[in-house]
Amino acid sequence: MGGDGFRNIYRSWKSNWPELSTFFKYSEDLRTLIYTTNPIESFNRSMRKVSKNRPVFPNEDSVLKLFYLATSRLEEKWSMKTRNWGSIYSQLLIQFSDQLELYAL
Repeated sequence: MGGDGFRNIYRSWKSNWPELSTFFKYSEDLRTLIYTTNPIESFNRSMRKVSKNRPVFPNEDSVLKLFYLATSRLEEKWSMKTRNWGSIYSQLLIQFSDQLELYAL
């Protein structure tokens, strides 16, 4: 990569720094939780696994039921605890209290 490439990268970072730096306002524990995609990838892989042998669904409800049941089975296997969850949850409540109230019902 030549000098122009680095100048372009620098300009891009500099012009987008307000958006990029938002990530750093969170604690290290919360950043780790946000950045980790393994649980999401695992969930998506599981959903593909249950749906790959069903190329056609009779209706939308059948897809929803299949994914609901698959998710229910997956929840039983999810046993890994999130490290420092108490601290992370407290931070989430402070940062996103209005959004989290929706899920507390």
